[in-house]
Parts: sequence; structure tokens; C-alpha cells
Amino acid sequence: MSYIEKKYNTKIAEVFDDLSAIEQDILRLFTNKSIEFSDKIAKLCALCTKNVNLILKKFYPEIKQIDDKLKIKSRLKFYYDLIDKLTHYIRCVEEFQKLDDQYYDTIIEFIEEKEDLISGKYTEISTHELTVFYDKKTREDLERVLIEKIESRSKQFFTFGSLEAELKKIARIVGADSISIIDNEEMLKRSEFINNPRAIIHYSVYSTDEELLKKIGRELKGYLVSKGYEAIILLLEISDYSTDRDYLTGSVITNANLNPDK
Repeated sequence: MSYIEKKYNTKIAEVFDDLSAIEQDILRLFTNKSIEFSDKIAKLCALCTKNVNLILKKFYPEIKQIDDKLKIKSRLKFYYDLIDKLTHYIRCVEEFQKLDDQYYDTIIEFIEEKEDLISGKYTEISTHELTVFYDKKTREDLERVLIEKIESRSKQFFTFGSLEAELKKIARIVGADSISIIDNEEMLKRSEFINNPRAIIHYSVYSTDEELLKKIGRELKGYLVSKGYEAIILLLEISDYSTDRDYLTGSVITNANLNPDK
């Protein structure tokens, strides 16, 4: 292992320690089961995102050992989902100003099960992703499919996971700091822009770059349209959830069913 890799592994461990402290603060706030603390939770969510992005953009690219990459990816996936859940919570508080205790219990349980989720579900997902990326035969198969797509001039997107997973992946690749899927019936009733709305895809960037926000919306809409769904982009507002950065948010409404259990 190179010196720089050892150094960045140490840095990553330090950031994860900071994230663990933040999640415990979040856990304590959620045990109150009150929207009174939603502003504090929003700021902690922003801090989580900032730390995750620090790992992704600065440290993780220098990690070469597969075992280390697997451990880091598995832990990051927990925080991806935590940020999604917190973003969803913040939006629900804004819309309804009251939430059932069961909503709080679900997030409390998620945080308390962190280590089991990381060692089980998230390690399994990360193992598959790394295998796809590094396995030579898989890469050759993907390259062959890519060539066929280009030759046929197909504008269809690839789908290797669930529709929801692909949308989240696209948003993050383009530049979203957080993304969540909202399928609350009361909120959807207010969405009269398309026929039979099934989900609202809410995404955020911690900046004032409106072009980036629009680009994320266009990519998500393009993907959904390529799959035969309707989608409409709504650009929302700039908020001050983060103490040091503006918070720009947007949404895409679609008739795609992003919750297969419903």
C-alpha cells in the first residue's frame, strides 16, 4: 500500500468518525419525535452530505485495494440512504407540519441497525458493484452492449438495478448532493401536472448553480421518458438549511411506480 493510500485511509476513517458523531446527534433529536428540531436535523443532514462528498471527491479515488474500497463503499451506502431519509423527512415537515410517531421510529431503527446493514445489505450491494466494475468478462459484455447501442443510435439508458436505484445514481453522477423519492398520497394529489402521478423525485445541491439544478432535472426526465414514462420538472427554491452554503432544490414528478410494493 502506497504512502498516499495509507494517508487517505486514515483521513477517511477520521471522516467516518465525524459522521458517526453526527448520526448520534440526529438519533437523539429523532427520539423527541417532534418537528421542533427539524431545522437542527436539516443542518446535520447538510453536514453529513458535506462529509460524504469529501470522501467521494478527495479521498476515495486514491484507494486502490479492493478490500478497502469495499469497506468504504459499504459504509458510504448507509449514509446515502440516511441522507435520503432525512431529506424526505425535511420535505414532509415543510408540507404537513406534523408526522406520525411511526415515521420517527423508522428512522431511529434504521440508525440503530447501522452496523448490521453495513455488514449485510450494503456490503452485498457494494460487492456486486465492484465485481461489475472490475471483472474483465463483465466489462467486455458491457462494452459490447455499449457498441450495439451506439450503432443502433438507441437513446435508451442502461438499467442494472431498480428504477429508483438508477434514478438516484444518475442524479448523484450529474451532481446532486441528495435525492429522495416521495410517494405520499396527499402530496401527489396536489400534483395535477401529469396524469396519474405516482412519485415525486426530490433532489438538492448545496450551491446557487441553477444550471446544475436544471441539468439534474433534465437527466432524470430524459431517463424516465426513455423508459416510456411521463415526467415534468419543477424547480423549487433556495433555502438556508446549511449555515455556510445556500441550498437549491428541485423536483421531477412522474407517473412511474418507484415503489414496487404499492
